[in-house]
Amino acid sequence: MPMTMMTQTMRWFGPADPVSLSDIRQAGCTGVVTALHDVPNGALWTIEAIRERKQMIERAGLEWRVVESLPVHEAIKTAAPGHERYIDLYRDSLRNLAACGIDVVTYNFMPVLDWTRTDLAWELPDGARALRFDLAAVAAYDLHILQRPGAARSYDDDTLDRAARQFATMDATAAHVLERTIIAGLPGSEESFTTADFARALEPYADVDEDRLTANLVAFLDAVCPVADEVGIRLVVHPDDPPFPLFGLPRVVSTEAHLAAVFARVPNRSNGLCLCTGSLGVRPDNDLPGMVERLGDRIGFLHLRNTASDAPGVFHESDHLTGSVDMFAVISAIHTLSKRERRSIPMRPDHGHQILDDLRKTGNPGYSAIGRLRGLAELRGLELGIARLQFAG
Repeated sequence: MPMTMMTQTMRWFGPADPVSLSDIRQAGCTGVVTALHDVPNGALWTIEAIRERKQMIERAGLEWRVVESLPVHEAIKTAAPGHERYIDLYRDSLRNLAACGIDVVTYNFMPVLDWTRTDLAWELPDGARALRFDLAAVAAYDLHILQRPGAARSYDDDTLDRAARQFATMDATAAHVLERTIIAGLPGSEESFTTADFARALEPYADVDEDRLTANLVAFLDAVCPVADEVGIRLVVHPDDPPFPLFGLPRVVSTEAHLAAVFARVPNRSNGLCLCTGSLGVRPDNDLPGMVERLGDRIGFLHLRNTASDAPGVFHESDHLTGSVDMFAVISAIHTLSKRERRSIPMRPDHGHQILDDLRKTGNPGYSAIGRLRGLAELRGLELGIARLQFAG
């Protein structure tokens, strides 16, 4: 009988999460991925705080081995004067996490904003609700609400036209909802802004292009990877979401070429990847099964979700097994990787539709219990089928 090769987890946002540890255990998970969301960006994660959270999780019969995420301070991303002290604190946090048995730490290097959507409750034909992104909505906010100087240069003519038409239909309430959706901070996001705050946060990036942001990422990894190597932590970078520039800000973790370049420049074993099929899969030029094959030894964590393209620059989060990502091919490649390297890779069903009873509940967008449970069940079944096929072959 073949064994499954992915360690099944769900994301948990701490004691205030409406999805409880008991819910996650009943879903069939053996662990959670989480973070100390109450600790400000750049501050030290103390051993005491880590142990307290870990003991809470273990009392519920689950394990915590994957952090998502340990935020990288904006001063590090721009290499601002004094950023070295934030690197020192990051290294100390890694040491403390390792001392508590954590061996995978997720981070991202997206400037200012974390993952971005423009609709948190887009209704599907069956009445379920999904997360959606529309570049024209971003442009409407950028041009007509934020009024970023030079913003029009970031969009093609069709997007500019759609943005103008969309903004013309908005009343004050709709404009406020769009503003809050884009910049107020989605679940797990590192920052929350007002429009004035957001405009100020963009200013340090005025002279930071793709090459400079890549250099700053490499410098960060050069500084922290030796510590991660020493204490046995695998640092895994989450891809840009969505995987293209927003608000004139560069993106440097959007393609296989981006990733391969960073791994070549920082070859430390601890320099790894969180393979997010939903983020990378938005771009048709990202060959996900091929990336598993070629970058597999760098993959330390898996986010499995799917998206469907509605139009250029527009996508919504689809069912886990339908959409632009060939999940059968991806999980087949992961299964082959796991057998070859004799390791089980932690995974979580990333996001999920709001369905059934959760439609009448308030929760974190994308992180309702039942939609993720459905995704987990589908992914577990697919993996077991693939394992049996490969075992029989």
